[in-house]
Amino acid sequence: MQRQFSKAFTLLELLVVVAIIAVLAGLILPALARGKKLARAAQCASNERQIALACQLYADTHDGVSVPGRMARFGVNSDPRNLYEVGNGQHFRPRWFVTLGSASKVCAFNTPSTDPAEDNLKLVDNKLFLCPSAPERVNNRDLGYGYNFTFLGNSRLRASGSFIQFPVRVDTLAASRTVLVADSLGTAAGKPAAARTPYDPDGSVDRSRLGYHAWALDPPRLIPGVSDFCDDANRVPQHRGGVDARHDIYANTVFLDGHVEKLKPEKLGYVVNPDGSFGVSAPASNAQFSGTGQDSDPPPIL
Repeated sequence: MQRQFSKAFTLLELLVVVAIIAVLAGLILPALARGKKLARAAQCASNERQIALACQLYADTHDGVSVPGRMARFGVNSDPRNLYEVGNGQHFRPRWFVTLGSASKVCAFNTPSTDPAEDNLKLVDNKLFLCPSAPERVNNRDLGYGYNFTFLGNSRLRASGSFIQFPVRVDTLAASRTVLVADSLGTAAGKPAAARTPYDPDGSVDRSRLGYHAWALDPPRLIPGVSDFCDDANRVPQHRGGVDARHDIYANTVFLDGHVEKLKPEKLGYVVNPDGSFGVSAPASNAQFSGTGQDSDPPPIL
């Protein structure tokens, strides 16, 4: 008589299979997570290269002048409403990434706004200006990418009525050694890492939160009482700006010539204190921000 064999797995066999699957998952999942991080960093770098190209197009159509960080409130525009053409309409006092649309047609907003009430909180539509590793940083003031406005286009006004640092001709600068745009922390850079609060897309006035005023990237060395800061209403070290090492321990940084590097904040000249906050004094160096390759003082606000 032929014996009948059960085709069912025994409990031991099932446990062995489950254990094998668990081991494989433990090996594969971290690799997948790492792959996703690398993909996001690569997309961020691609974004920054395209932003650099848009900046070059702006300079090419404006007599070699670098894009202004943001035009001042009064006395610089013949339109008393402070409206500027941004490529697909007019916008109230556009920041640098919005202004780029006037030359490149790379428009930050599907529909620009002439309403001052939407100034800070209007959400950016174009994903080119949104870092995939910080996709929540989407409003007009609190962006994930910061511009080296201090040396390349500080169009804020001194009390005398003159621009702090504008216009700046890009053909006078050391393009391969001058930071243009980088991943940005905003005013959270002046805070200990443990004191930083999450990004708020509703734009709350909390200078400890990630991304506040991050459209403007402060250089490494600042002089309190003399230098401008990303938040011009709070020019003090604890509210300084700086790069965001959001890609593991690196910040993607694009230079004026369009090349992108993954750099630690210290490699860019920043001093990072043991608690994670960024200092403002030497040995911090502005050599990679000044446009000359030298550790120049930021242009004075007075």
